[in-house]
Amino acid sequence: MSTPDSSAACVRTTQAGERPCEANEKGWRRIVRNFTPSWFSVNMGTGIVSILLHNLSYNGTWLQYISYILFALNVLLFVCFFAISILRYAIWPKIWPAMIRHPAQSLFLGTFPMGLATIVNMTVFVCVPAWGGSWWKVAWALWWIDAALSAATCLTLPFIIMSKHEAKLEMMTAAWLLPVVATIVASASGGIVASVIPDPQKALITVIVSYILWGTGVPLAMLILGIYLLRLTTCRLPPREMVVSTFLPLGPLGQGSFAVMQLGKTAHEVFTKTQTLPVVAGAVAGEILYVAGFYLAMIMWGFGLVWLFFALASIYTVPRFPFNMGAWGFVFPLGVYTVATVTLGLEIPSAFFRVLGTIFSIAVTLLWMTVGIMTLQGAITKQVFVAPCLRDVESEELTLSGKRENSCKESV
Repeated sequence: MSTPDSSAACVRTTQAGERPCEANEKGWRRIVRNFTPSWFSVNMGTGIVSILLHNLSYNGTWLQYISYILFALNVLLFVCFFAISILRYAIWPKIWPAMIRHPAQSLFLGTFPMGLATIVNMTVFVCVPAWGGSWWKVAWALWWIDAALSAATCLTLPFIIMSKHEAKLEMMTAAWLLPVVATIVASASGGIVASVIPDPQKALITVIVSYILWGTGVPLAMLILGIYLLRLTTCRLPPREMVVSTFLPLGPLGQGSFAVMQLGKTAHEVFTKTQTLPVVAGAVAGEILYVAGFYLAMIMWGFGLVWLFFALASIYTVPRFPFNMGAWGFVFPLGVYTVATVTLGLEIPSAFFRVLGTIFSIAVTLLWMTVGIMTLQGAITKQVFVAPCLRDVESEELTLSGKRENSCKESV
């Protein structure tokens, strides 16, 4: 037998017939609850555009200022997205294991360290030259955090696919690359950060760790690309909702190409200063890494052309596809492929690659503007706030809510 107070409490929790899951679909609670890790792909896209505009071959002062504005915007978005994510899992802790178990949503955890890496790179490009001092330490500290997170996603998420998910070939998408590319992005950032570290020994450690990160990501990405090619040839193209994912293979190839060039360039300087492997077959080890990195970068860039053609042909065959957060899969892969193109133009040097890199940069910037406007419209209407991983959580909440209502009726 219940007391009047407990009965009144039960009535208050179920008044107006509102269940907990219905209350969570209103106002700010819906936004926070449905804020998936895929939102950090906005940071990836915004960050890579700021980098492209800053390092454009044919540049101008006004483009530099635009890159600074985008850099500040990217930092602001990253802080906001990170705060919302913490709030999401603090209020609803059950969402975290549900998200990890989801075969698609869990893969987007790799977007977090990649979004952070773009901020690290722009810190080196903008803050270190402008303000000097200890800003290289800030970039170096952020890079270590990014490297640790990247390694964690690269190692754990593929194992979760093996152990927790019943993966089928026809259900495979290029999103499998997302956690793997994170280490490749971190290796490229390491090469950039090492170039501004004044202590040669610290720079040497950074370069060596970056090469290891490159080694963890690129070979695994190549294996996934082989499986993905088999999936495309035996199971046809992905559905319209996922056709944008055909651009994701450009990520590991473009960033891997740039990373091995940047690491070779930095190793050339650092190995000489530290006398690391001073003479190998009559040549300094840094020179060998620099030359080998360039040739390997050319091969990866050429392989990227194959996947660029496949992606463009896939989009052509599916002229209309619904907009979702996966549309950001256009921006970052094309952006890092453009970075590799621009770097090749500087290293050869080649007017062809410089012009092509400029054309790609303009295309990526326009694409970022288009996807950004559509995302803003979707955020206003709340159409982009959808989290498929919540189905299991909501069904559990409905079950618990039904049990509470039954207990309230019995007590009354």
